Amino acid sequence: MAYKDEQLHEEKVFKDPVHRYIHVRDQVIWDLIGAKEFQRLRRIKQLGTTYVTFHGAEHSRFNHSLGVYEIVRRILINFENRPNWNQEERLLCLCAALLHDLGHGPFSHSFEKVFKLDHEDYTRAIILGDTEICQILSRISPDFPQKVADVINKTYPDKLVVSLISSQIDADRMDYLQRDAYYTGVSYGHFDMERILRVMRPVEDQVVIKESGMHAVEDYIMSRYQMYWQVYFHPVTRSAEVILSKILHRVKRLYTEGYAFKFEPIHFRSFFEGEVDLQDYLRLDEAVVLFYFQQWAEEDDAILKDLCLRFTNRQLFKYVQYNPNLQMKDWMELYRLFDAVGLDSEYYLVEDSSSDLPYDFYRPGEEEERVPIHLLMPNGDLRELSRQSEIVEAISGKKRTDHKLYFPLDSIEALSDDIPEKKKILEILGR
Repeated sequence: MAYKDEQLHEEKVFKDPVHRYIHVRDQVIWDLIGAKEFQRLRRIKQLGTTYVTFHGAEHSRFNHSLGVYEIVRRILINFENRPNWNQEERLLCLCAALLHDLGHGPFSHSFEKVFKLDHEDYTRAIILGDTEICQILSRISPDFPQKVADVINKTYPDKLVVSLISSQIDADRMDYLQRDAYYTGVSYGHFDMERILRVMRPVEDQVVIKESGMHAVEDYIMSRYQMYWQVYFHPVTRSAEVILSKILHRVKRLYTEGYAFKFEPIHFRSFFEGEVDLQDYLRLDEAVVLFYFQQWAEEDDAILKDLCLRFTNRQLFKYVQYNPNLQMKDWMELYRLFDAVGLDSEYYLVEDSSSDLPYDFYRPGEEEERVPIHLLMPNGDLRELSRQSEIVEAISGKKRTDHKLYFPLDSIEALSDDIPEKKKILEILGR
């Protein structure tokens, strides 16, 4: 029997708080889960620094990846024997679903910004490189790793396959909204996934939704909107991200300047030098990063020490709403005042912006153009969702942006009242 057709003697089942059970019968899926590059995802949190705001948000990329696999597995059971679905693509979809987040690094998005990395590049590198994952996939066929990488990269010719993993209503979003809501303890991310899965239909190049399921999709889109602004962009979480980013910036600068570390950043050396190979990347997980932060809290450099203590002990920056188009003179004055009182504005006065586009219709030729959600009407026609739903129409194409200014209020208040700049700083900050 060919490896791609091998089944386990007995189905393996993972208990899961979101989907109840995750079922594995294919030998290749079981082997991929056991690969060291996939097991590494247990040591990468799904929500980065969100645990400092929502104490339950300790779940990992590992269980999210299993959840995306399970949703795709269930979708494909419903697709069996339906027109437009090629059953030969089944295993490819399952592998791509399982491995779609394989390249995430520690505190992924903050980490990527500092070192100008892209986790999607590393996902492809793991799938195509000298790894256990690649060896397993290659047992199916020599070109199978490339096919999986193409699906995740959204370049695979069969757009229907791609849409299961990456679209405006895909298995990735359906899992993380529910999983993140569960672990953070909020109610916003819940929607009727069972209903959506029942009304999904494959067409030539995308998944569509039967018109009778429109209200379940409306609920899904509003859940996503609420999760972004109530959880993902929470200002306290962003404060932790700001400090995390500034720690990494400070360490990189000190390394470049030849600072004599008490505890050498060996695991970061290739990142500082811009020559990161795959094994360097895979060796760095969140446990390693947090260990370094504890060590650097004892360094002689006052800024690095302070930032590490703040992150480790949750002594976060405070924030005010910030409009970059108004009162610019006052905001720029703050930078001068901070430096004047000995608070390095590069590290202690930080503007942070978040923005989200909850749903968009098709805008051909625009950057990151999005394929919209289509409803399958009773007569067989396809109709774009916002043309049928007044709720979705109200938020379509509307990008919301939020700006905040972060600063260490405790350090400002600790300044002597005899320092004239202190009063001015507090006045500008509205304190």
